[in-house]
Amino acid sequence: MEEYDIQTAEDIQDALKDLLGGTIKEMMEAELDDHLGYQKSERSDNDDYRNGYKRKRVNSSFGSMEIDVPQDRKSTFEPQVVKKRQKDISDIDQKIISMYAKGMTTRQISEAIEDIYGFETSEGFISDVTDKILPQIEDWQNRPLDNVYPILYIDAIHYSVRDNGVIRKLAAYVILGINTEGKKEVLTIHVGENESSKYWLSVLNELKNRGVKDILIICADGLTGIKEAIAAAFPKTEYQRCIVHQVRNTLKYVPDKDRKAFAADLKTIYQAADEKKALAALDRVTEKWTPKYPNSMKRWKDNWDAISPIFKFSAMVRKVIYTT
Repeated sequence: MEEYDIQTAEDIQDALKDLLGGTIKEMMEAELDDHLGYQKSERSDNDDYRNGYKRKRVNSSFGSMEIDVPQDRKSTFEPQVVKKRQKDISDIDQKIISMYAKGMTTRQISEAIEDIYGFETSEGFISDVTDKILPQIEDWQNRPLDNVYPILYIDAIHYSVRDNGVIRKLAAYVILGINTEGKKEVLTIHVGENESSKYWLSVLNELKNRGVKDILIICADGLTGIKEAIAAAFPKTEYQRCIVHQVRNTLKYVPDKDRKAFAADLKTIYQAADEKKALAALDRVTEKWTPKYPNSMKRWKDNWDAISPIFKFSAMVRKVIYTT
């Protein structure tokens, strides 16, 4: 936002055009590497070599834009990403973006490019293209962060990946912050298999190393070891259990016939005016439902220290930290 000084929707359009143009240029650079048989920084006996760039105007779904097409001395380089005399890439750019977004394998991207452009590419070529994007990803992952974040949310997206021929589940933990201007910002994404206080401590310390000095509230589900890690890394930070997760976990084992009534009773706890009234409601709900569902309310008592911070705040703040 700062780099492009975005103020209007038109500014966003211009920024997207610029970012797309840079991506297409990187892909053509990888094509030229493949054509010449060596990379920019390498020495070679090849009598053909790089010969600057040529500006070319094309039409994309973001509007008309100029791109830099790399040239070779002998003029034998035929780019395939944007072919010679091709003026319209309005279908191509969306597919490029979707390929990155879907995190496809080199084989899948190769097949997709063949479908898009009608020519075959090696998996090695696809790797060269994606390798050129990696520094940009690393820059994003290591970028400096703000000193203070009023609220941080931690939640996971679970997905299946193939690892050595075996399909297994992994979790991508998205850490989303609300900054002091009230804007949401993804701070980082961590792919993890085993939750522990040591794991979460390393995640939180990474945020500290990137400039975060204080977090007022961290809202998360009952992640293993998260409470201990927060106490160690940010001892003054309030840890707020996600209320929606808490309710879901309670109702998970309640049959449909009782779920609506049970959910209505739970609401009297987390919507109470203060902690004292919430504890009174907790006792009433526990007394009512425990005979029928013995362990249903156990998590509320066990996790009360992480549920109760919500009662310190106004209705407006509660609404913000009610769920991840």
